[in-house]
Amino acid sequence: MSGALTIPNAISFVRLLLVPVFLWLLLGRDNTAGAGWLLAVIGSTDWVDGYLARKLNQVSEIGKFLDPLADRLAVAAALIGGLISRDLPAWFAVALLVREGLIAVGALIVGLRAGAKLDVRRLGKLATLLVYSAIAWFFIGKGHDFDPLVWAAYTVGIPGLALYYAVGVQYFDDARKLIAAERGGVAG
Repeated sequence: MSGALTIPNAISFVRLLLVPVFLWLLLGRDNTAGAGWLLAVIGSTDWVDGYLARKLNQVSEIGKFLDPLADRLAVAAALIGGLISRDLPAWFAVALLVREGLIAVGALIVGLRAGAKLDVRRLGKLATLLVYSAIAWFFIGKGHDFDPLVWAAYTVGIPGLALYYAVGVQYFDDARKLIAAERGGVAG
């Protein structure tokens, strides 16, 4: 299906609209817990739009653009907002921002050179789940002054960060192969 007005696209669009609300709660209202809970909703609905697109046969080009855009903007807003508010550990936020930047540049290069898009990896989905959970838990735990949740954020966030970088290396190899195939060369 190629139509833009679909249920999955509406969900992705609402997720996009919630990103500024998250920033307003975090930075404008100084409501760290509320921002964390909203981020948890944005993150937990990440899989819903893709699932519904496949289930309802409503996969569209705009949906393939909106869903990852909502993910990247939510993560970037959470990381930058968390650095500004000092609710995220700086080393954690910076490490994630660096990885996001490298992946964005890599995806742009693949798109320009090979006219292709990298396939999402299952391990990448797991890493994203762990990282999203950790970020939300940092905010919720700090906002409610609940240290066990902050420690849980570290417990899932550190392995999630390691997986995020491991998958980044896999994406780099995928990109190299796509570009070599586009050039007619052999990746080796």
